Amino acid sequence: MTAPGTRSGTPAAADTDDDLDVEEALALVREPRDPREPGPDAAAAPTAHGEHGHGGHSAHRHRAIPWPKARETAARAARAAARSGARRAPASVPLADALGLTLATPLDALTDLPSFDTSAMDGWAVAGPGPWDVREGGVLAGHAQPEPLTDGEAVRIATGARIPADTTAVLRSEHGRLDAQGRLHPTREVVHGQDIRPRGQECRSGDQLLPVGTLVTPAVLGLAAAAGYDTVTVVPRPRAEVLILGDELLTEGLPHDGLIRDALGPMLPPWLRALGAEVTAVRRLGDDAKALHRAITSSTADLVVTTGGTASGPVDHIHPTLERIGAELLVDGVKVRPGHPMLLARTKENQHLVGLPGNPLAAVSGLLTLAEPLLRTLAAHPAPEPYTVPLAEAAHGHPYDTRLIPVVLRGDTAVPLHYNGPAMLRGIAAADALAVVAPGGARQGAETELLDLPWAAAGIGVCFT
Repeated sequence: MTAPGTRSGTPAAADTDDDLDVEEALALVREPRDPREPGPDAAAAPTAHGEHGHGGHSAHRHRAIPWPKARETAARAARAAARSGARRAPASVPLADALGLTLATPLDALTDLPSFDTSAMDGWAVAGPGPWDVREGGVLAGHAQPEPLTDGEAVRIATGARIPADTTAVLRSEHGRLDAQGRLHPTREVVHGQDIRPRGQECRSGDQLLPVGTLVTPAVLGLAAAAGYDTVTVVPRPRAEVLILGDELLTEGLPHDGLIRDALGPMLPPWLRALGAEVTAVRRLGDDAKALHRAITSSTADLVVTTGGTASGPVDHIHPTLERIGAELLVDGVKVRPGHPMLLARTKENQHLVGLPGNPLAAVSGLLTLAEPLLRTLAAHPAPEPYTVPLAEAAHGHPYDTRLIPVVLRGDTAVPLHYNGPAMLRGIAAADALAVVAPGGARQGAETELLDLPWAAAGIGVCFT
């Protein structure tokens, strides 16, 4: 098994290499269709699972691109937005609000660490060779500079307390004994400077502790606090707005009379937060083209996420609305199952829209294919290093498209889960990851790339609040 990890170095959003701009990304989308694939009408037709949102025969011809290219296009579109002058200004935030964000300026030491000579252990500060006369009282952490020691003198000292001047070493509590006269004797050799943390041992004032692009973890917060920071300068969270489409959706109670419960409204906002976004609004628009137009054109979010309506049925309003507002369609269909009719559009200089299919697992596929790379890049997070795990059993594939299959990890293998149809959430709810199954499928034991779910991955991926 190849273990997961993260790439080090400059984060994607700060990349200064000659990455593809929007026009080059569009060129990727416009590549000729593979003649082995089904025709565009077949690709746009509704599946047995209703993967195209509201259903109905679609007149729109999706120009699907391979799944890896779709993810690359989403990341490059975010980088192109930053280069076009739409880069969001860094923000100074309190340490308590910085977890999961990326440093926009270096973390430089504001002081020496430690800022004074301190005791590394509970015990005695001693001066000169022993035995020592023990001074009354003691030295505690947080107190003022103690009186200097003279040769042959010792004083009780606590971990973290300031070292008295002229101290030779700290003798640990377990390495000393007091005789009947109260004199201190070492039970092992005393080495000059032992168990003393000298001033500046970890860093000197002005030293760079962490570079730009570092992900703020709990340990980074601790280091920043130790170095004297109350706030850090970070790349702000991308702002996301969710638009729930469909007249058939209920927000409570049991499904009835052709109406179904909305699964995406409760699922998408916390999932987007787990991907590092700040969700600014969740709006339920029904199948209303005018309301959709108003919602998109009035949004100030970095990313607008819509659910359903990505085909061209009688109430599928995404494509006509994007055309009406002059949006650039960067991805119009992806060679992936479930989730084929997902899309990515550039709606403004500093805004993108990800259109998710209406079926729940298809929407998850779109979220991880298009929204995750775009949000990651906007947040200046490094791309996760791909990793593979052998499959515990064979996984059926699509003839031409990538398949994303929920799996659980058992030992060193990934076990494909059932209930993985486009409309089903039972499999993904129990999953640890999604297996990326290449066209044609994968045999038992085949090394297969996994996409971690943000709450199942190691590290600090969970940012639900």
